[in-house]
Amino acid sequence: MSNVVVVMHMSIDGVVERHNWTGPFHDEQEARFQHGRLRESRALLLGRVAFEELARAWRAGDRTDPYTALLDRIPKYVVSRTLEQAEWNSIPVDGDIVERVAQLRAEPGRDLLVLGGLDLVNHLVGHELVDEIQVIVHPLLLGAGRRVFAEVPASRWQLTGTQVFRSGVVALEFRPQRSAESAQYPGELGGVHHGESLGGAGERHVQVVQPAR
Repeated sequence: MSNVVVVMHMSIDGVVERHNWTGPFHDEQEARFQHGRLRESRALLLGRVAFEELARAWRAGDRTDPYTALLDRIPKYVVSRTLEQAEWNSIPVDGDIVERVAQLRAEPGRDLLVLGGLDLVNHLVGHELVDEIQVIVHPLLLGAGRRVFAEVPASRWQLTGTQVFRSGVVALEFRPQRSAESAQYPGELGGVHHGESLGGAGERHVQVVQPAR
């Protein structure tokens, strides 16, 4: 079985659209984090708009960069009824999205990585098809913009990993609480240990790095 992992870049006030505001915070430390996340995945799962935005960024990127090369090779499942042409290792997903994603999730292998796409993320979370959410919080307030998870049923999630980058960006990892754990008080964040980094294989810990002054 594969895990469906959602990665969302977010401002402090929860805005997740138009990621042109993330650039000033991107550094080598965050790049290593994102490269590791991509290497742990067997395919991307994207909405059409997110796919087209990613394709434009890839075309404008440095082709010698290892991340760009990896992004080029990885299969991309695109949830769309209007995608006219399959390109850039894309595989159209239409029809019953819940059924198709459940089939992909049931296949053995590494993670299915969901990069953005508000409607797709809300749809997958609402149908309990997400195994992990990684929220990348940027230290700024945007004041206006679409916010994720505004249209999903209430559910409990457990914090399973945290990493703070020198830029002030914080990566928070959450996993859904199963029925046997649902009675646990939300403030009791079991399984989080201080002193090590989130990012490596099997590590789900906390590392605090002082932000640059």
